[in-house]
Amino acid sequence: MRRWIETWDPEDEGFWYEGGGRRIARRNLVFSVLSEHIGFSVWSLWSVMVLFMGPGYGIDPAGKFFLVAMPTLVGGVLRVPYTFAVALFGGRNWTVVSALLLLAPTVTAACVVRPGVSYTTLMVVAAVTGVGGGNFASSMTNINSFYPLREKGWALGLNAGGGNLGVAAIQLVALLVIGTAGATHPRLVLAVYIPLIVVAAVLAALFMDNLAPVRNDTGAALDAARDPHTWIMSVLYVGTFGSFIGYSFAFGLVLQNQFGRTPLQAADLTFIGPLLGSLVRPVGGRLADRFGGGRITWWNFLAMAAATGLVVAASQERSLGTFLVGFIALFAFSGLGNGAAFKMIPGIFQKKAEARGLTGEAAAAHARRLSGASMGLIGAVGALGGVGINLAFREAFLNAGSGTPAFVAFLGYYALCFVLTWAVYLRRPARAGGGAGSGGEQAAPEAAEAYAEV
Repeated sequence: MRRWIETWDPEDEGFWYEGGGRRIARRNLVFSVLSEHIGFSVWSLWSVMVLFMGPGYGIDPAGKFFLVAMPTLVGGVLRVPYTFAVALFGGRNWTVVSALLLLAPTVTAACVVRPGVSYTTLMVVAAVTGVGGGNFASSMTNINSFYPLREKGWALGLNAGGGNLGVAAIQLVALLVIGTAGATHPRLVLAVYIPLIVVAAVLAALFMDNLAPVRNDTGAALDAARDPHTWIMSVLYVGTFGSFIGYSFAFGLVLQNQFGRTPLQAADLTFIGPLLGSLVRPVGGRLADRFGGGRITWWNFLAMAAATGLVVAASQERSLGTFLVGFIALFAFSGLGNGAAFKMIPGIFQKKAEARGLTGEAAAAHARRLSGASMGLIGAVGALGGVGINLAFREAFLNAGSGTPAFVAFLGYYALCFVLTWAVYLRRPARAGGGAGSGGEQAAPEAAEAYAEV
């Protein structure tokens, strides 16, 4: 069955409220969240599988960090084609397909994960798990098309936050399995998720819609790739989402290797940060809707830098309590920043459309075209930031026996993002003196001032 909506104009308040647009968008949002949630859980699978890998697997800490980095790498790369799959196949159709693709890594892992399996085999299976990371890009691109600009922050925040909760969910399942059956039964985790994947695919097929006006547009991809704001936002998104997913995958290993926690003790704590970071992501979107994504993102990077400073101090003092406070605060601020940063993207392209003289639906359509394309690129680069975090931890533990050098590097990156956000999106450009004909009196459309409210 193919469900296509031929006309879609969410910026028209009559269509949105009286015409049923809002109701249709909410229905699609609900089942998009469900599918993305399962996708994130599968993408995070190896962050919990490594907790089950005792001495029988023969993998050292550096090897485990590399193992959990592999799904992040593949998932980041897949986000680009997943973005354009929505327009090529339809949002509903691709949600069904992308959900069913999650069976490949889960069924394969159920077959091969056991003591004595080769490291190469585990790396291949972990790479296949990257398909779960692609779901985010297609889901966000799809929901971005359903909602008007005035509600995008909240809608995208809910969609992404519900998906991000999949990280905490699978870690809670792992905690339950380790606490009840012990650390030798990883297949029980997979036994929970394989039927859920099928349920998510069936519900998407029954209740979601395709938007016919959203057409595959390679020109939009090229235009988005040429726009400097796509790459500036990619740098910022590495700082927010890259931190969230990188820390989510590495948290348990850091606790085990830096503070000597057992698998059960680590599992007792690892879900807290991803859970909190996921729950506050819609709050970040809502705050951005009200106060401007640039302002919220700017303050958020300052808060992330402060939390990282606390983590560095705790690492040097080997204070687990202080470390947990700082690290969980990092999760919370990364989630808040995710919501605020993603709200900025459609706002930036709306401002660019208005600067070109477009108004009304023409401006909104132009903004949807470029923001949808840019989201895939920005999401891909952001996910690759998670790879960098895990590789930084790997090198830190190999060379220093501690994660402290990695955290110092992260602190420097947050400082860079803080300055970049101010310089591009908040700084008021200097105006030259002179009369109406002076070139400095009128700020250029690309000036930072034009984007202060995005």
